[in-house]
Amino acid sequence: FLHVSKVKADNLSRAHNLVTEAAGQGAKIVVLPECFNSPYGTGFFAEYAEKIPGESTLLLSEIAKENKIFLVGGSIPEEDRGKLYNTCSVFGPDGNLLIKHRKIHLFDIDVPGKIRFQESETLSPGSVLSMFDTPFCKVGVGICYDMRFAELAQIYAKKGCQLLVYPGAFNMTTGPAHWELLQRGRAVDNQVYVATASPARDEAASYVAWGHSTVVNPWGEVITKAGAQEEVVYADIDLQYLAAVRQQIPITTQRRNDLYTVSAVMDS
Repeated sequence: FLHVSKVKADNLSRAHNLVTEAAGQGAKIVVLPECFNSPYGTGFFAEYAEKIPGESTLLLSEIAKENKIFLVGGSIPEEDRGKLYNTCSVFGPDGNLLIKHRKIHLFDIDVPGKIRFQESETLSPGSVLSMFDTPFCKVGVGICYDMRFAELAQIYAKKGCQLLVYPGAFNMTTGPAHWELLQRGRAVDNQVYVATASPARDEAASYVAWGHSTVVNPWGEVITKAGAQEEVVYADIDLQYLAAVRQQIPITTQRRNDLYTVSAVMDS
């Protein structure tokens, strides 16, 4: 959960320090915010875009390796063959790239008098579902607007994910209205943990992030939440508790698969 400025080197240095701090406190999986290396906005994506591997992701690989953690690298603007993507790279404790999640659902919204934003003016959508294994649990990854699409979370849960992570940057209109609500909804619907990481709020930025990085448990309770400013928040992912919730309210086995189903069109 970090303050993002227009100076990429500062953003990378800050990310390095905060991830190291989190690992020093015993964190095994660390999540950075969406667009952690550049300001968020269609006017910035091309200027800050990198190939993967590139400056930012090579640093993430080093940080993961030196701290022996799983690092969900928020997201960066990625350039690949003339197209731009909003991309999350995940690295293992050995520094290897595990997955690369390109934001599937582009943030194209128009709330009259409040906010209009069109990611599709500059970005292309990804088309792959992204999961990775850890010794602790399987993790599903989405970016920001992906969280609004319940089907994605349902498929991840169906494929065995017990933790869903969404680096995101909701704004001052959608943040107070839906940020926590969506996380709690995804958690309760699927009886999983949901973690989000947002940039800290910068009132001077062209796009003002809501902040409030959060972790929600499978009962739908917020177990940790940041404020609007830069800080590191921690939560324990308790799989025994998750199993207990699923046993108490066994929706997984009570689904009417004879009536309806949600499934992936393409296996990833």
